[in-house]
Amino acid sequence: MAILKVKNSPLAQAFLMGVALCLPLPAAAEEFVTPKGVVELFTSQGCRSCPPADRAFETMVRQGDVVALSYHVDYWNYLGWADTLAKSENTKRQYAYAKAFGRSGVYTPQAVVNGIDHLKGTDAGEINSRMEKLSAGGRGLVVPVKANRQNDQLSISIGKGTGKAEVVVVYFRQRQTVEMMKGENVGQKLDYWHSVTDLQTVGMWDGSPLDITLPAKVMGSDDSDGCAILLQSVDEEGNPAAIMGATMLVPKSAEL
Repeated sequence: MAILKVKNSPLAQAFLMGVALCLPLPAAAEEFVTPKGVVELFTSQGCRSCPPADRAFETMVRQGDVVALSYHVDYWNYLGWADTLAKSENTKRQYAYAKAFGRSGVYTPQAVVNGIDHLKGTDAGEINSRMEKLSAGGRGLVVPVKANRQNDQLSISIGKGTGKAEVVVVYFRQRQTVEMMKGENVGQKLDYWHSVTDLQTVGMWDGSPLDITLPAKVMGSDDSDGCAILLQSVDEEGNPAAIMGATMLVPKSAEL
């Protein structure tokens, strides 16, 4: 698609075993995942270059050690198929990243890694390599972030570190299958994973340990069944910048 101008815990290990065996997990609980990085894929059902990226993204979801979030954008809807998962807020986030990167436009499929680097999102191996290089260079997830959902509460715990950042909760749907009836991908039926439904800034972190408790009812709605917590800095203009820590809660009832 052309550019558009303008330490794993025992719980995490148990989750990975469930993924590897492709077994359905019991309902009514979620697993805590300690990630090696954050990948945000900007994609569109109307982009002919995106299906390979969506499949690569699924590979990273199945790894179980990456906070993987898929943002469907709406600026290709004019090509004949309106993305059923697209949100204008997702497009705004991508444009904000473009400003932070000093770019004059946006493109799909774009993978943003740890909020500070980007590349074409079609190669899971290359994206993993990029995460590992950032981590080795001290630009990985350096602040511990934990989350737990119990009953009607979502508890977030941020550890000690250096700097300032926003605490951002990103809600998503675990898996959705869509058949494109028109447009550049007409006739294709694809699985979409971790499609973002909402994003909210819920607090500010100043380097000191921070605990936040939120209502968990949003995760039980029809629009979302999982969430990620990002500890993300912003640049001088308020655009998203380095992600300093992250974690993810996924439904145990989801079958990978």
